[in-house]
Amino acid sequence: MSYTPHGKHLIAGEWVATDETFPSEPAHGAAHAFCIGTTDLVDRACKAAEEAFGTYGTSTRETRAAFLNAIADEIEACGDAITEIGTQETGLPAARLQGERGRTTGQLRLFAEHILQGDYLDRRHDAALPDRAPMPRPDLKMIQRPIGPVAVFGASNFPLAFSTAGGDTAAALAAGCPVVVKGHSAHPGTGEIVAEAIHAAIRTSGMPAGAFSLIQGGNRDVGTALVQHPLIRAVGFTGSLAGGRALFDLCAARPEPIPFFGELGSVNPMFLLPEAASTRGAEIGTGWAGSLTMGAGQFCTNPGVAVVLPGADAFIAAAEAALTDAGAQTMLTDGIADAYRLGVARVADGATELLGTACEGREAKPYLYKISAKDWLATHDLQEEVFGPLGIIVEAESLDQMAGIARAIQGQLTCTLHMDDGDIRAAHTLLPLIERKAGRILVNGFPTGVEVCDAMVHGGPYPASTNFGATSVGTLSIRRFLRPICYQNLPDALLPEAF
Repeated sequence: MSYTPHGKHLIAGEWVATDETFPSEPAHGAAHAFCIGTTDLVDRACKAAEEAFGTYGTSTRETRAAFLNAIADEIEACGDAITEIGTQETGLPAARLQGERGRTTGQLRLFAEHILQGDYLDRRHDAALPDRAPMPRPDLKMIQRPIGPVAVFGASNFPLAFSTAGGDTAAALAAGCPVVVKGHSAHPGTGEIVAEAIHAAIRTSGMPAGAFSLIQGGNRDVGTALVQHPLIRAVGFTGSLAGGRALFDLCAARPEPIPFFGELGSVNPMFLLPEAASTRGAEIGTGWAGSLTMGAGQFCTNPGVAVVLPGADAFIAAAEAALTDAGAQTMLTDGIADAYRLGVARVADGATELLGTACEGREAKPYLYKISAKDWLATHDLQEEVFGPLGIIVEAESLDQMAGIARAIQGQLTCTLHMDDGDIRAAHTLLPLIERKAGRILVNGFPTGVEVCDAMVHGGPYPASTNFGATSVGTLSIRRFLRPICYQNLPDALLPEAF
């Protein structure tokens, strides 16, 4: 099944064209023209979402679960077309797109199953105590309720799992919140065909048309108008620190501020402890190189920093050898490739290069640097994420200095301990420090690859995310788009259906 994009926006069940267009920039294949979004379309979509909330927000869990499953069915039905256009736009291999499609439909089905169980509602009941002295207690019931229309920004590096029907959209729809998506201009055709699938599911499931809208990119004013629209109640975002912080500030500056759930960036440091370095250093180094170069390093969980102690020579040699053998990979966009080269230049100013080959065009090759812990701590730029296959080895002189790094690092999505039994004491020193810095802590693994499940946390202290109490992956992500309401002495006839 082949698909030719029509380039329009989906606004409350209607495909709408605008006068101005922007061209896609595919890694290979023909470019297509896509209509540029406007602030008028934002207003239309948000008003339609608010109208839809009147019925969608009070729909039963069974109704919404069926809708989520219907979206998954429709996405699977056009799977070959999604893979074809997705590989053209992003340069990602077909196997990666197929796997990401499975993750996208899998999380839709997982969320459907989760809301049917009802635990996410956190229902609580304190029965009335009319005879309590000196004051009687009223009947109190608490439940989580949907907040209203949600804005979602598509991510450049995940055209499916973090974009049009990705985790933020799935979580908001599961919670009972209509969604307005601002598509990412890196993969507008992929976004369009997924929106077609959601549109089909809306029709077959009898959902209100305003439950979902897609506005294509090409105009920064669209993003500004979306987060500032008075009918939007929360924002989900995955992207750069600079872009996310700008939107976060706009949300905070509104007359009525709203939550901004931004997943922004992370260097995901690994701490290699002495016994593990001695017994498995080469194995860990090879594994690190594989994680570092996976997907051309374009994962927010890319482990860009390895902190080592004296005696890590086998680790360093194995990592350098594996990275030397790694070939060039196509990056998602020309802009991301340019930013990668700028990041390499920034690191090169302060660290010693172990491996580097000039990158041209949209192709990326791995780079490896090393630096002393003292110099790394003194150079803030080296603690910033470089989006691509670049690794920095930070050489600490002692466990105390390694602990100092753990205290000094910014908020992270992940931190990893590589350790053997003899490293337990050292790990006890580091664990309480990295618990304060990361949303997910790994032992003897690599953080690339985020399981969609109940226990997953994909978030962390700023700048990893703008809300350290939330996750953008897993069933707990649904709670971002709910708020607790206490009902005092309400008759059963007035209580939400979930009670």
